[in-house]
Amino acid sequence: MLDILIYLPAKRKQTPSGWISFNCPLCDDRRGRGGVRPNEQGWSYHCFNCTYTASFVLGRALSFKARRLLQQLHVAEQDIEYLNLESMRHRSVYGILDDRARTSNQLADIRFDEFDDFPPGSELITPELPKHWQYLRDRGVPEDFPAMTAIRNDGVHWVREHITIPFTYDGCVVGWTARMLDGRAPKFISHSQPGYVFGIDQQRPEWKHVLVMEGIFDALSTGGVAVMHSTVSDAQARLIRSLDRDITVVPDQDRAGLELIDRAVELGWAVSIPDWPDCKDPNDAVRKYGRLATLLTIMQARETSRIKIELRKKQLAKKLRS
Repeated sequence: MLDILIYLPAKRKQTPSGWISFNCPLCDDRRGRGGVRPNEQGWSYHCFNCTYTASFVLGRALSFKARRLLQQLHVAEQDIEYLNLESMRHRSVYGILDDRARTSNQLADIRFDEFDDFPPGSELITPELPKHWQYLRDRGVPEDFPAMTAIRNDGVHWVREHITIPFTYDGCVVGWTARMLDGRAPKFISHSQPGYVFGIDQQRPEWKHVLVMEGIFDALSTGGVAVMHSTVSDAQARLIRSLDRDITVVPDQDRAGLELIDRAVELGWAVSIPDWPDCKDPNDAVRKYGRLATLLTIMQARETSRIKIELRKKQLAKKLRS
């Protein structure tokens, strides 16, 4: 199979999460805002300057956008055609077995469309954007998180200063949320697809646990996933279970969190309600106690007994009333 990496510019940078960034060949990018993420079956591409996206998966025909990207990377036309033929041959040989496997896979119906319409003027957040950079550090977001972007005020469409966080799945951008920085409501403006769980792409194969939380910054600062509201849909539950690890729900310590606890009990998942004075959610705890201490308290407060979970819920409800 054609190795796209040998066609990338010499000036490039690889992040710990697998993205390789370089100047996008499809626009006037000079700040390394294009990125490829290879995997065993192909690759995904996204540019945070011109918002161009493309992907290739072995067994599928090359899309127009993937062809155009390869052409701009100066891949010979005959090599592009050979890649397409090899992909189709793989499909004909392995397609029947693959289809049978998909039929038996509980995730067969979980699909997210790639998202092309990204807010204008996107820029990767670096120390060169000190206000945005410091905001992320203050929220406990790891410096190597690759998909953070800052949107500069264009005075027309985006008149409120904010930070945009892309939603990714299998390395493809499938939505985004914008966190406003001016203190006014609404705090977030989002474009999300049904069943999506934020942070799935950041989970590592060697991890034995997954922490399920409400907010995006809760997930970013702890390495967990976020359902982005106070319940878990059936599709989200199926996606989280696909990680095949111990699941622990860490609700916000407010009235909405009580609803999430009920849903966790219904799903048979563990629940953790640590004793965090003056902390409403995991991100508050990370900012006050640090990431390691927060994770330790979460695991120490983890309960699998339904009776004990209900007792902790009653204690939380009493605390909220006082």
